Amino acid sequence: MEELEVFRALVIVCPLIFLGGIVDAIVGGGGLITIPAYLLAGLSPHGATATNKCSSSCGSLLSTIRFFRQGDVHLPSVLVGAAAALGGSWIGARLNMMVPEQILYYIMLAIVPVVAVFLLVRRDLGREDRSSELSRAQLMAISLSIGLVIGGYDGFFGPGSGTFMILGYTALSKFDLLTASGNSKAINFSSNIAALVTYALAGKVVWLVGIPAALCSVAGNYVGSSLAFKGGAKIIRPMFFVVLALLLGRLIYDLAV
Repeated sequence: MEELEVFRALVIVCPLIFLGGIVDAIVGGGGLITIPAYLLAGLSPHGATATNKCSSSCGSLLSTIRFFRQGDVHLPSVLVGAAAALGGSWIGARLNMMVPEQILYYIMLAIVPVVAVFLLVRRDLGREDRSSELSRAQLMAISLSIGLVIGGYDGFFGPGSGTFMILGYTALSKFDLLTASGNSKAINFSSNIAALVTYALAGKVVWLVGIPAALCSVAGNYVGSSLAFKGGAKIIRPMFFVVLALLLGRLIYDLAV
């Protein structure tokens, strides 16, 4: 890219990447903001996806470290979930090449409102950590399932995968929202790095845009994680509805275009 084009791209990208980092650190789903930002700045779809992995990897690393230091990461669950997510992502990517994408769009259009209603009904979801009610074997089995299913979704389609992972860890593993969010960040970081290496080796990452954007993502994730630590469930729950609304809008737009 020419210097002027890079400057124009950064003027568009940086504020939106910062905002996406805040959202991602709190509840996941930042890609619903950041990928359109890269496309708006003139990057190709492949370039936008690849460069987004550069910025999101740096942001998710910062969030993972902060959540871990706070004691809001359940390491055994993360290790199992991360390994399963990598396998699930590969399966999802393979399915993407065999199954019409529209099928998943219609499935997601049905699921998103159900998830929103579930959150409205279960107001106590994730308010306290009740994971001790489950055995270690049960927690590992659930983490394996979450990693495979959400990892598969991430490989097939992607948007909102971090949000669904947090929901899985609160509803099934009975973690509080902060621990579920910390687990999600750590698992997303592992899958982001794997994808970034793949895209980088293929020469798809626009580094002149990606590196400044990564700094904005780190700043956004710092602000977002700080808000999550201070507000806990009070700030995380409302952000779920924001991300679900963005996801629903994205699905409707993609089907209409």
